[in-house]
Amino acid sequence: MPSTVVHVAVAGLLGVALLGDRFDTKAILVVMGATALIDLDTVIGIYVPGAHRAALHNVWIVVVPGVLLLWDVKFREESYVLNRWGAYGYRVAWVTLVAVLFAHILLDAFFNGVNLFWPVHDRFYDLSGKLIVTNQRGIVQTFVEFDSSTGGVAESTTRGTTEDMHYSTGFDPTRDEPPEDVERIFPIAGTGERFVLTVAGIGTVLFRIAEDLRNEE
Repeated sequence: MPSTVVHVAVAGLLGVALLGDRFDTKAILVVMGATALIDLDTVIGIYVPGAHRAALHNVWIVVVPGVLLLWDVKFREESYVLNRWGAYGYRVAWVTLVAVLFAHILLDAFFNGVNLFWPVHDRFYDLSGKLIVTNQRGIVQTFVEFDSSTGGVAESTTRGTTEDMHYSTGFDPTRDEPPEDVERIFPIAGTGERFVLTVAGIGTVLFRIAEDLRNEE
């Protein structure tokens, strides 16, 4: 699975791009920090079996505050967000939600799965796959596969529930109490591609922060 470092790096790239002239050190730290916090359900999973990639790795963690933000800014006569933090706060808020969704929840979902609709629907979905164009089969996608006999989503896409799924992490390498000599792995970049992405993301953020500080002098 992508490490927290990779998630933060991708969030940094999105934040730099979407914050625009609202970019500053505080704003980008909010975006990246919120994205990192999603992995706290790894710790929650130690005490609540199955919570990892479910308690915070779901669409509702973005959809609910997103709907509330839209209602507050677009439909209320006096917006709480705009009155307290202005257009700056509104931009940071929606960029943060976009970063959490794409840089963490969906990145994990398209890597090896998350419990996307928990707790409304307890089912892990693994959307890892590919999208290709061939001269014989045309456009082919394997992100979501369907069972032709039932018409529903195939078992290759669904991965069980919180009762029978476990994603190994450095905090909880096994579902049961791990032996004392178990190796606890805390990944930073599991592949070369993710290492390049991490360096690019963190480097871009640091460059923009340095540029912002120079402009303030």
